[in-house]
Amino acid sequence: MSLLLCHMLDTAAVAEFMFDHFLAPATRDMLDRVSGGRGRRFFAWVCGMHDCGKATPAFQRKSGAEGAALAGVGLGWRAAMVTAEVSRQWSHDKAGAFLLRQALRVCGRWERRHVDWVCPMVSGHHGTLRGATMKDIAHAQGDAHGKSAEWRRVQELVVEVFTAALGFESLADVQPVAVPARAEQLGLLGMVVMADWIASDSTRFAGVPDLAQGSLAEARHRAAAAWEEGRLGGGLRRLRPTGGCDVIELRFGHGARASQALAVDVVRAMDEPGLVFLEAPMGEGKTKTALAAAEVVAERFGLSGVFVGMPTQATADPMFTHVRAWAAAAEPGSEDDVVLLHGKRAFNPEWKAIQAGDWSTADARFLTVQEDAPESCCASRQGPADWFLGPKRGLLAHLTVGTVDQLLYAATRTRHVMLRTAGLAGKVVILDEVHACDVYMSQFLKEALHWLGQARVPVLLLSATLPPGQRAELARAYMSGATGTTDHTELPAPGGYPNVTAVWPGMQAPVVVHAPTWRDDLPVRVKVLPDPTLRRGRAASDRNLEQPVIDLLTRELVEGGVALVIRNTVKRAQRTYRELAAAFPDERVILHGQLTTSARADRTERLLDQLGPSATPRPERLILVATQVAEQSFDIDADLLVTDIAPIDLLLQRIGRVHRHAATQRPGHLRRPTVYVTALGPRPGLPPSFERGAEYIYGQHLLLRTAAAVAEAERSDGWAIPSQVPQLVSAVYGDDDLVPAGWADAAAQAREEWAIKQEDRRQAAVPFLLSRPGEHALPHLDGLHYAAADASTEDHLAATVRDGDMSIEVILVVQDPDGYRTLDGRRLGSGGSPPSDVLESLAGDMMRLPQRLTSTAIDHLAPLPGWSEHAWLRRTRALVLDAELTARVGDYVLTYDPETGLAYTTAP
Repeated sequence: MSLLLCHMLDTAAVAEFMFDHFLAPATRDMLDRVSGGRGRRFFAWVCGMHDCGKATPAFQRKSGAEGAALAGVGLGWRAAMVTAEVSRQWSHDKAGAFLLRQALRVCGRWERRHVDWVCPMVSGHHGTLRGATMKDIAHAQGDAHGKSAEWRRVQELVVEVFTAALGFESLADVQPVAVPARAEQLGLLGMVVMADWIASDSTRFAGVPDLAQGSLAEARHRAAAAWEEGRLGGGLRRLRPTGGCDVIELRFGHGARASQALAVDVVRAMDEPGLVFLEAPMGEGKTKTALAAAEVVAERFGLSGVFVGMPTQATADPMFTHVRAWAAAAEPGSEDDVVLLHGKRAFNPEWKAIQAGDWSTADARFLTVQEDAPESCCASRQGPADWFLGPKRGLLAHLTVGTVDQLLYAATRTRHVMLRTAGLAGKVVILDEVHACDVYMSQFLKEALHWLGQARVPVLLLSATLPPGQRAELARAYMSGATGTTDHTELPAPGGYPNVTAVWPGMQAPVVVHAPTWRDDLPVRVKVLPDPTLRRGRAASDRNLEQPVIDLLTRELVEGGVALVIRNTVKRAQRTYRELAAAFPDERVILHGQLTTSARADRTERLLDQLGPSATPRPERLILVATQVAEQSFDIDADLLVTDIAPIDLLLQRIGRVHRHAATQRPGHLRRPTVYVTALGPRPGLPPSFERGAEYIYGQHLLLRTAAAVAEAERSDGWAIPSQVPQLVSAVYGDDDLVPAGWADAAAQAREEWAIKQEDRRQAAVPFLLSRPGEHALPHLDGLHYAAADASTEDHLAATVRDGDMSIEVILVVQDPDGYRTLDGRRLGSGGSPPSDVLESLAGDMMRLPQRLTSTAIDHLAPLPGWSEHAWLRRTRALVLDAELTARVGDYVLTYDPETGLAYTTAP
């Protein structure tokens, strides 16, 4: 038992360092409140007690020599009754919870409510929280747990000796004085797991077999060395008060705009952590506003970090740069603690530089952020502490930037979800482009907001604009957690734009304020460019389908200029791009999600250089054909927009790429922004028809209401952007009549179908949510994992929170008579084994296949034989192309064109 007690003491010592150097002040305050002012010692006790269940025959049977020694002192067991299968069933986390519950009952001083919430800190430390079964009860009373008086006494001694070592007079002396909120319990359990994992590093915590030589003092010595070597502290721990200062100017070098100053003033006035909506037009500076507000909130409420969630990996990369720059200004040195949290971070140039240029092994050592992957270690280096790069640990770092999925995962009933909750505790959460969450994703967002509100984690939600109903639902979700009651607070409609809405527990009323934007409205002209097939009702050639766009761009760009053409599908974008070749052979670019990683990154960077805020010189003439990748967090400036129809909020996002930068010089006839809306066919007196892809993606209901708004804008003088944005979004997403009388029947039927589909999608999310309906009010965590959610990898998790089939990433390789090569012609070794100098090129040839191909890819694609020894390649499938860059995969023929990307057809 000496090794057991040694590990328990090591874990307690690690917990002390966590309390002193890692936990946010707000978390320490919570522990003090719960424990009656003894937060540090109580936290160490809870963390160290996690493995007490190892003092049972079910566990000790695994340790051959020590098991024989135990038998020699009367602590044996019947081998026929304590088998390997029984040991698996009566795992030490379950046994520990039962053992501790018995000990607390015997001491006679613990109230039932405290027993009920503390014991899951033991039963859940291996990542799941299940209620006891009849089989568990039988094991608890049988040989597996230890039936003899000798075993019972040893178990009591393990608990008593450990408790005394931490300075408590008795087990009764440990009893808390308050029950923390359920979300606080889950975060605390995550910290228990963290302490256990750190103390389980055998290279830094060698077991002490002689109990006489084990002590808390020695454990503290080992913990100090491990803590210093691992660089596990960090975070925003020395923030200076900013009251009365212009935080924007302090951190970003320019005075705050009116909307930015307003947001900072609102968070300064909040009495408690709460939920803040920042709604502002594109280019208003929402990112800087959010970071400045987060700094104020962190300093006021004792928080030590931020999590910034972006809609995509591509948008997370530039945000990583912004957050590092802000962190360097807010607390010099903290920029090195910022973790980029997505599976493609090894390809981010700034991340690669932080890894001392060793891109090929940095993430391979830690297997990116995949779930349940085996671990390894590496030598110390610059950047975030190595420990936080291990599986499931990234969100625990104080400063993290990733996709919004990382937050949504915290709302799923998956193994080790408590690590995600612990990672969000003590932080300010910032989520950008919240309007991009559809009804399915919003169920996870609302579940996450409930737990964050209960954990007193402040949240800043950023959006160009939100439909009023969505804003109200998100506020209710947060406040229901923060107040412990069903929230019925009415949110007044904002009186202007940009605006700030804030709610927090104890408020007299929601704060809803607005400020003028820093730039004048753009008078955007809106026109419809009908699709030929939709107008004529018969099939047409690709050239005829694209002829209206070709003619339009030929006319509008005669004096030069930049046009952005956004299509709703990759296939449609590829067709447009091809048909523009004759008229604009060298003046077009295509950007979408079915390009390789390197091709998409290179094009994005080049476009930002050409069309971004500092573009010099600007191309004389250029046409960018893109899909929804150009819809958000893409700071380019076009003179003209041609876009397929989409729901009004997304359409306005697309319009935000036009005339974005006031200093841009434009051809005379393009000085008024104009948007041409395609993928619909007007019909006199009847509702319009929509292109099949648009209708499939977005549904008829919102497209009809958006089309009505577009038709009205075409008849009038267009839209004033941004001031009309909230009005347009509210109208399309509202319930008032909007469509012409001739569309009314079709619109009513579309609304009914939309409502049914929305409800179906809401219900589809329920089985995966962290809490079952009606369980938010439970006082403890026991039984949280009432059923397993199948999400063993990040791809599975992404599919879970995004309501789609799991999509598969592949690496494109070419096979010819000489073997395998990369797309750029670099040779691979035998069986595709990669020379070290080819790894980066090979990784750049990675791409994600369309979801339609997922099952086919799983059945027919596999890693190359030569990848079996490589840390990340061995888990990545290869799409092997022939010399013509074509492959047959199941029932599909796939072709990769370096210019236009991946295309696929059904095999003949």
